Amino acid sequence: MSEITPEVVRHLADLARIGLTDDEVQRLTGELGQIVDAVATVRAVATPDVPATSHPIALGTVTRPDVVGETLTPDQALAGAPERDGDYFKVTSILGEEQ
Repeated sequence: MSEITPEVVRHLADLARIGLTDDEVQRLTGELGQIVDAVATVRAVATPDVPATSHPIALGTVTRPDVVGETLTPDQALAGAPERDGDYFKVTSILGEEQ
């Protein structure tokens, strides 16, 4: 069982400069006690032969390798464009005036 008492909760609240009501102290005493007990359980199981993990399943890269391939020429890329300006798409201004 944990060593979290209402006095410990009040002391921690004072250190953090948090004002707590008596009801909040009672509620937090139970909640903090459960947290301390859970940490103690994990600490009892976590022996030196058990490696620390951040995820239960080993993760690898989920992206494909970045390999240079064939790209479109400007003429191919702009073939379906309604308007073009040299090697660029030409679009109408959306702000009502040229920037």
